[in-house]
Amino acid sequence: MSPIRLLVLGAVRQHGRAHGYQVRNDLEYWGAHEWSSAKPGSIYHALKQMTKQGLLIAHEIAPSTAGGPPRVEYELNEQGAAEYFRLLRDALSSHEQKSDDLSAGLGFIVDLPRGEAIALLKERVSGLEQWRSAVTGYYTPEAGPEQLGHIGEIMNLWVHSADAGVRWTRGLIERIEGGAYTFAGEGDPFVGVLADDEPNPFAPDRQPEGVH
Repeated sequence: MSPIRLLVLGAVRQHGRAHGYQVRNDLEYWGAHEWSSAKPGSIYHALKQMTKQGLLIAHEIAPSTAGGPPRVEYELNEQGAAEYFRLLRDALSSHEQKSDDLSAGLGFIVDLPRGEAIALLKERVSGLEQWRSAVTGYYTPEAGPEQLGHIGEIMNLWVHSADAGVRWTRGLIERIEGGAYTFAGEGDPFVGVLADDEPNPFAPDRQPEGVH
């Protein structure tokens, strides 16, 4: 999957209603522009595209102070919320996700109940272990990559990636089982968004855009 859809839907959901600049500011505050495809053009395109697809409701509000067209605020509808949680569950459970997909899922993991988050992560561990078994069916890590010539380095990379992924995921499961973080239904969650007038220390110098 492309993480941009999950990131944008999740950012809008955290605000209730948000305009394009708020979404962009949040994602830059999380550093998503460094580890994903969440660049300004992609963010605004995703907002407009998902509105056309019936996942977001677009509300026109007061015209911008610069004299441009009215600013648009976006809100998830029922279909958008369903798509958000589908993408979130896929990002956390699938061992085939790229690191930016998994990172996007981790950014919103606390929107799920604690037990469900743990179950999804355990599903990811199971997938990684099955994937490793498939690779080691014709590649023996103990014998070293040279057994297959330089092509063995590919297998070596896969095995090491699977092992690291399992270790990290099990560590996260252990922390969550131990009570880390506030999950859905447990109280007030951590707030990872900026107020409208709060400067973003991680964004380049720019002024809010009133046309999105």
